[in-house]
Amino acid sequence: MAEPAEAAALPAPIDTLLAAAVARRFYLEQRSKVEIAKEFGISRFKVARLLDAAVAHDIVRIDITVPAEIDVPLGRALTERFGLRHGIVVDLGRDEDGTAASADQRHSGRWLGTAVARLVSEIVEEGDVLGLDGSHAVDALSEAVTRLPPCDVVQLTGVHGRDLAHDAAIAAVRRTAAAGGGRAFPLHTPFLLPDAVTAAVLRSQPATAETLDRFGLVTKAVVGITAWDAPHSTVYGALSEREREALREAGACAEVAGHVLDAAGRVIPTELSTRTIAVSPAELRGVTELIGVTAGGRGTGAVRAVLRSGLLTGVVTDATTARRLLRHDDPDDPARTAPSSRSTE
Repeated sequence: MAEPAEAAALPAPIDTLLAAAVARRFYLEQRSKVEIAKEFGISRFKVARLLDAAVAHDIVRIDITVPAEIDVPLGRALTERFGLRHGIVVDLGRDEDGTAASADQRHSGRWLGTAVARLVSEIVEEGDVLGLDGSHAVDALSEAVTRLPPCDVVQLTGVHGRDLAHDAAIAAVRRTAAAGGGRAFPLHTPFLLPDAVTAAVLRSQPATAETLDRFGLVTKAVVGITAWDAPHSTVYGALSEREREALREAGACAEVAGHVLDAAGRVIPTELSTRTIAVSPAELRGVTELIGVTAGGRGTGAVRAVLRSGLLTGVVTDATTARRLLRHDDPDDPARTAPSSRSTE
């Protein structure tokens, strides 16, 4: 009599014990189906059926504890819509309003950092120069990356905290460089200085100049994307209310690597550029692969603006943001027709 076609048919008591033994060897002892079949004197096809039955009848329970996963179709849709080379979308289990569902909102940055670490590990080649800004996304990347080809790692923006020796941005550069056995080029200087003269003096210091000279050599880079408003912005708090109002009137929308962009993706010139120590927009455009990393579920307009700028070749974001970016819910937005080339103009 032929065996039932269903792979997970309810087993007899003796088969229940056999299924448990087979499952133990396969899942816990990492034995192959061929090895298990030989041990028990059964075919490898019956081993497969017993494994299916073990799962179907709760002999084996599979529990996926990581509250995030990669959404490949959404990532592919982003690359096609915005002309990117890389689109990584992490499904954080959030509701449509961006609030945490199955994922803990406090850990969303960790999963995005893990995703960008994987991407960087895939695209960085020996001899590349990897640039990292001082964003939280880069800090998460540096904690997640385990192996890189030998490459130098350059800090792209100055320090935002007071501890110039042990700032998180400096630590991230050193950790990432250690993953590939390359040299680290940190910036032991503040991101923002009180005046242009002080900034010029610090730029001329040998250690700082050595890092700044490598900005033009960066081939791959990762930068965070934030909305241009407190508390997300790195420059908002440094501006006077008059300067803030001028930027609002100019359509300030997003910030990346310390530069403010409007909704069409154009960089808005500010007086702060003479007081900051950071990679310039022209230098960012010269990077072969520039990956932007977003925060989970907020500031979609800022992400859209940076995508329109033509600066990025790739983006790592959450599923909620990706879906919003792909919607046609802003037909009256004049910036929808803005160019998105990576020209150096």
